[in-house]
Amino acid sequence: MLKIAKTAIAVLTISAPCLAAEGGVTNLNPEQLAWQKTPEGVAFAPLIGDRFAEPYMAMVRLPAGLVSPAHTKSADMFGVVVSGAMVHTALGSDATETILREGSFYRIPKDLPHISKCVSATDCVTFLYQDGKFDFRPVAQ
Repeated sequence: MLKIAKTAIAVLTISAPCLAAEGGVTNLNPEQLAWQKTPEGVAFAPLIGDRFAEPYMAMVRLPAGLVSPAHTKSADMFGVVVSGAMVHTALGSDATETILREGSFYRIPKDLPHISKCVSATDCVTFLYQDGKFDFRPVAQ
């Protein structure tokens, strides 16, 4: 666990000079986030790192009712639900869906085919850390 914390701190120090003076505290209120919307309607607000090139941290907003196509990622994903309610289900799993409310944690291992849903009446916002660059690899069902 300590090793992960040291790695996250190293990423923060190296990748986030634009967010705070070196060695300073970074404070961002929601209205300061630079949301970038994808054609599918999912929005990313970068916090640390370039999601297309390296491990990163971001706030992610999924529209209410969104159901992703089945897909995999090439890096492990870790998230905390900030608002709304989400479900992440492994493809082919017969497990009961677990609704993740505000404050819930989730981890989706790399290469695991899964579907993600925003099941609340309001948009879902999550804090996301991925230990490699972002990708979205569709999987045939």
